[in-house]
Amino acid sequence: MIRRLSRTRAASYNRRRSHGPVLRLLDLPYSLLYTDEILVLGDYVRRAGQLRKALAPHIESLLLAGLSVVLDFPANTLSNRRWMKDIIEGTGASHALHYLDVSNEVCKMRLRNRNASGSHPFAPTDAEFDEITRYFVPPSSDEGFHIVRYEQ
Repeated sequence: MIRRLSRTRAASYNRRRSHGPVLRLLDLPYSLLYTDEILVLGDYVRRAGQLRKALAPHIESLLLAGLSVVLDFPANTLSNRRWMKDIIEGTGASHALHYLDVSNEVCKMRLRNRNASGSHPFAPTDAEFDEITRYFVPPSSDEGFHIVRYEQ
C-alpha cells in the first residue's frame, strides 16, 4: 500500500525533497525479532498485531512529515486493512491498495520459486499457504480504499 499526503502538503514538500518513498517491510522485523518464535499461524498473528501497534505511530509520523510510505504488509483480512485505513484517515494521506488478483496456484508457484531461491527469511509450505489463505477476504470498494487491481 502506498500512501501520500494530501496534494497541497505533498506539493510543497516535494519541491524540497530529493528521495523516494520510505519502504517498510513486515518480514524483516519478524526475522530479526522473532527468529525462533513464529512456529504456527497463531504465533504470526500475535506478533503481527504487536508490530502493527508499535509501528503505527512511526508510520503516521513519516506521513505527517510529508514522506511517502510503501508498506509491504499483509492486507488479506478486513482487520489488517482496517489498521491501514485508520492510519490513512488519521493522517489525511492519500493511498493506493495494490491487489494482486491471481489464482492460488499462481501464488503457490511464486512462493515455491521464492522458497527455492533462499532470498526470503521465511519459506512457508503449501499447507501453510492454504491455512493462511482460508482467511483471505478480497478488498472491496466499500472499505474506502483506492484499489489498483492486477490480474494474471
